[in-house]
Parts: sequence; C-alpha cells; structure tokens
Amino acid sequence: MRPTGRASRPVAVLGAMVLITALTTAAWSGPGPRSDPVGLTGYQAGAACNPPGQVLDLSAWKLTLPTGSAGSPEEVSEQSLSSYGGSQWFRTTPACDGVVFRAPVDGVTTKGSSYPRSELREMGSGDSAASWSADSGTHWLAVTEAFTSLPEGKPELVGAQIHDDSDDIAVFRLEGTKLYVTDGDNPHYQLVDGDYQLGTVFDAAFLVTGGMVGAYYNGRLVAQISRSFSNAYFKVGAYTQANCSRVSQCHDGNFGETVVYSLAVGHE
Repeated sequence: MRPTGRASRPVAVLGAMVLITALTTAAWSGPGPRSDPVGLTGYQAGAACNPPGQVLDLSAWKLTLPTGSAGSPEEVSEQSLSSYGGSQWFRTTPACDGVVFRAPVDGVTTKGSSYPRSELREMGSGDSAASWSADSGTHWLAVTEAFTSLPEGKPELVGAQIHDDSDDIAVFRLEGTKLYVTDGDNPHYQLVDGDYQLGTVFDAAFLVTGGMVGAYYNGRLVAQISRSFSNAYFKVGAYTQANCSRVSQCHDGNFGETVVYSLAVGHE
C-alpha cells in the first residue's frame, strides 16, 4: 500500500517494505500455530540458550531495567548486552525461542516517566545513541512479539515505540483486549485488533521515510502518520503503563510482560 498524497515510492522504501514483509512472515518458527499461547515459567538461570543475546541480535541495543534507584534505573550497555545472563525482568523463554521482558508496577522509572519498563533502546555506532530524522533516509523496525501479561488495575502495556528526544511518536499499545497504534498524545489513533488474546504472537513493523510513518500489523499497513521529527530511535520490550499510584496491587507480582521472538532494525 502507498501513503496517501504520494505518487511514487523511492526504491529504498520498496526494498525496506519487501524486507519487512519477509522478516515478519518468516520469523515465527516456534511450535504450533502462531496463535498458540506462550507457556512461561520462572527465570531459569541455567537454561541452555542463556544469555538472551543468543536468541536475539542485541548488538544495536541497550537495555533499561525496572531496577536500580529512583530516576536512575539499571542499564545494560550494548557492549555488555550480548553476554548479559538475564534476570527475572529480562530472560529467555523455557523453550529458548524468545526473550521475555517484564516490568512490575512497583519498578524503578526513568526521570522522564512515571511508568516502569524492561525495554531495549536503539543505539548507534560506538557508545552513541541512535538519532535519525523522519525527513532524511528510510528507517524501519520489524519485530515478532506477544503480549503475555497485563497489570491488574490498569491493564495497559506498550510493546514497541518510535521516540524522539522529547516524546513518543507512535507505539503499539495494548489496553485490555484492544491493540492500538498511537499518534503522539492520541492513545487510540488506530485500533488494529479489537479482540487481542494474551499470548497471541503477531508481527509489528514501523517504516519511516519522507516525513511519513507507516505502521504494519501482521504484514498489513494499518496506520499512517504524517510527521516531521528528528533525534529519533526505536524501542522494544515491555513498557508498563501502570504504577503504584494508579493501582491497588502494588507489588512485583503485578506486571506487564511481552515476549519478543525476532527483532530487526535498519536504516538506508
């Protein structure tokens, strides 16, 4: 599909779309149908596929965890993440086919947010953070993921984001059984699944070029956003949209959780 108001697409964009389609349609190789619920148990430190970097290519990401001190959560750099052994908040699945991201409602938050996360942040070369523009080049993210748990009291969770230096641009956000693509401060910009069941594996992708954001769900273009922004980067994981001031069950057993089965990012 083509963004409205555009007569043609650059070859680079077509190439990125083909690659996104290939990645999202071929990524799932787990047992059973794609809609099978994901069976999870507690963190297994001795699992054969540990660390999570053996399941996903994490070389272009750093990890923020819901632990540490207030306003200064624990982070794992991209240099260390590939060999990081994991924890109850970031671990491999028992079947060694995905990586679990879990963020409890009582978790530590970053300075710029009141909500906890176990989440990857895209990085650039060396120690630099990724920083790209919607108006220059072509940028894409493809992820195969499942939402597996929502916090009680405020069942809301973000699984993938485009962010700039001040706020989120667009995210895949689950509220109860309704899965949305957001547009800035509009959390309900586009409903992409009105009856999402926890554990259902899906393909999500963002394609950004020429001031246009395209959001894809299971290989289908589901939302378009016209926006000029810079200093941008992708994020993937579990960004729980609840905290102890919003829910009565304030403990680490009340959490948002996702499983990521495949992850790819590219820039042209």
